[in-house]
Amino acid sequence: MSIYSEIRPEIKSLAKSCIDNSRIDPELYTRYDVKRGLRDLNGKGVLTGLTNISEIVSSKTVDGRSVPCEGKLYFRGYDVEELIRRQPKEDNFGYERIAYLLLFGDYPDGSQLAEFCELLSFYRTLPTSFVRDIIMKAPSGDMMNTLARSVLTLYSYDEDAEDISIPNVLRQCLQLIALFPLLSVYGYQAYRHYHDGQSLFIHQPDPKLSTAENILRILRPDCKYTALEAKVLDIALILHADHGGGNNSTFTTHVVTSSGTDTYSAIAAALGSLKGPKHGGANIKVVQMFEDIKAHVKDWEDDEEISAYLLKLLHREAFDRSGLIYGMGHAVYSISDPRAKTMASFVEGLSREKGRTAEYKLYENVERLAVKAITKDRKIYKGVSANVDFYSGFIYSMLDLPMELYTPIFAISRIAGWSAHRIEELVGSGKIIRPSYKAVQEHREFE
Repeated sequence: MSIYSEIRPEIKSLAKSCIDNSRIDPELYTRYDVKRGLRDLNGKGVLTGLTNISEIVSSKTVDGRSVPCEGKLYFRGYDVEELIRRQPKEDNFGYERIAYLLLFGDYPDGSQLAEFCELLSFYRTLPTSFVRDIIMKAPSGDMMNTLARSVLTLYSYDEDAEDISIPNVLRQCLQLIALFPLLSVYGYQAYRHYHDGQSLFIHQPDPKLSTAENILRILRPDCKYTALEAKVLDIALILHADHGGGNNSTFTTHVVTSSGTDTYSAIAAALGSLKGPKHGGANIKVVQMFEDIKAHVKDWEDDEEISAYLLKLLHREAFDRSGLIYGMGHAVYSISDPRAKTMASFVEGLSREKGRTAEYKLYENVERLAVKAITKDRKIYKGVSANVDFYSGFIYSMLDLPMELYTPIFAISRIAGWSAHRIEELVGSGKIIRPSYKAVQEHREFE
């Protein structure tokens, strides 16, 4: 064992002291009206900022009361479901259109989109020897760590890294939007080669292709993909591009940006947030849960057998014994998550192309029966529905994306939203974000 991994015996006793002196009586949170997780007792987020970029709608006011409604997501005032419906069927540049909209506030026309794509293509080139000297050296098994390290290293290649003027920050953000697919996929290829002994493929991106198409091109040994595969991945990128200012990684972007730090540090912090299984890593848990379902449920069309397994999940008797049905429920949405609805509409077609319709039917059955199981077994203050993670992992599986890239794909998409929010914070704030914590430790004197 390396000294960097060794937990010496004395650390274990010191850790106990850490634990004992880090506990806070839960009653104190109620006494001091602390909004844990920046959410009130009804689960509603505490208002900490304003944004023009995106909006989540999960309730409406009826007779002076807040009532749950079908979920809606808006980018710059446009309904995301409508934005996806209007995407031309003949190309896969939907994500580029949405990135433009998030950054600049208006939906691009043909010439604006072409200019934007040309900019991204221009910046989709890594510094000389970056792949050899950075990505190939000490490859990590976690691609999010690899991605964060690469982002921080790019600081060293930027002569104006500390300049936080808007033109320079926009240039940095466009570079990161362009480079995230390369940094993620090349990092995976390096790990797969050095740790798994697989052949090493470092394909160059094609300047004529979209972000979704280039991801599939540089990942696959033969660079080939179908039109439907590229379209579905493009839709997934759109749906993950932003989600209000309050999600953990975007709020992190605002918080770190408000300190006046550089773009690379702010985005690396957002990546650290997104890596967490409670945030960007949730779809991996869904896929792993379904593997367990397929191993223990014999008849995938038997409602009773599926329901019995779901109850075991809720009662901490199956899978990871967390008491959760992963992919079900959301901090904001109740009746429906519009991203999950949109994804579900594309899953069936892809499952037919991939010969996995039986699995798709299992997902449908679990989604339907999980709502009933949770509603019956748990006391919930709002409705429950499938969230975007419920289907995204299945989609990535059908696209033959390795699980190591599931969360980086999220980051490849969300960098557009993070960039827009960083610029919004720089333009409109000027104040460092600093909420209050109340100290409850009694004062002491040395004896």
